[in-house]
Amino acid sequence: MWALTVAAIIECEGRYLVVEETDGASPERVFNQPAGHVEPGEGLLDAVRREVREETGLVFTPEALVGIYQLQARNGKDYCRVCFRGTVPAGVEAVPEDPEILGCRWLSREELATAPLRSGLVLQCLDDARAGAAYPLSLLEGVRRER
Repeated sequence: MWALTVAAIIECEGRYLVVEETDGASPERVFNQPAGHVEPGEGLLDAVRREVREETGLVFTPEALVGIYQLQARNGKDYCRVCFRGTVPAGVEAVPEDPEILGCRWLSREELATAPLRSGLVLQCLDDARAGAAYPLSLLEGVRRER
């Protein structure tokens, strides 16, 4: 069974907003983009806005779809990650609302390359965004709910 997740790439002056957390399997701290599971009945854009707010306390404005990624994690689960690029208000401090988030940091690509990461998708999504991957959010408008 697939788990659907969203993630956000947020850049400011060559640094990227990441959250510090544990991976649930060990006490080691790891870095991840603000990310999380899509809740039942929730749209992808609503989910990424909610996850960024919960994990950073900031209002996220999605600007583009970076990509859709498949991952079989170390825990054996299959994930489908939908990654967005966007912005948060300038000059506002990131303070997590979610108690599982240990902190928020702005790190460069070089710092992230040597940091413990939640998964290989952290750098893959970041590198794709840096390479210009940016699909219009209108691609998601075709998703409709049946009533």
